[in-house]
Parts: sequence; structure tokens; C-alpha cells
Amino acid sequence: MSQSTVETGPHTRRGVTDLFTAGGRLTAIPRKAARREQLLAHLTETLFAPDRAYTEPEVNGLLLTVHEDCAALRRYLVIAGHLTRTRDGSGYRRATTTL
Repeated sequence: MSQSTVETGPHTRRGVTDLFTAGGRLTAIPRKAARREQLLAHLTETLFAPDRAYTEPEVNGLLLTVHEDCAALRRYLVIAGHLTRTRDGSGYRRATTTL
């Protein structure tokens, strides 16, 4: 088993461990779309509860726990469909997926 597939902390999971420091901070937002999608799926699962509404400051606060550019992460999460946003931009929810 390779080191990159071992869970090592609260903000890591198989496939994304190398994106985080030992302290759980994201080293950089991946530029490659597939790699960024892995990260976004991980952040959605670990930071946002299903069936709960979040205000923008709450979303920012959660994202700041892993990276200082919370606006970019929030935008990527919405564009990728992991979070939905109210029309006025005041509320966010974890998107529901059908498998």
C-alpha cells in the first residue's frame, strides 16, 4: 500500500493526502481539473453536513480551516455542483447527488 492511500488525519482521505500538510492545511488548490475534483469531493464530505443550510460566513469559516483562499474554494465548490447557492447568494447547502 502506498503512502498516498493511507488516512493520516481529519482532513485527508485516500487520493488527497498529498495535498495536505501534517497539520491538515491544504498546500495548494490543484490546477488540474480531475485532481481539483477529488479535493472538492473530499471537502464536501468532510466539512459540510447534508441537509443543513450555511450562511456565506459559515462556509468561509469552514474553508478557512484548510486554506486561506476561501473565496476560490467556495466558487469551485459551487461551479462543480458540490454546493448549491441561493439566488441572492446568502445561503449555501451541500448538493444532493443521486447514484
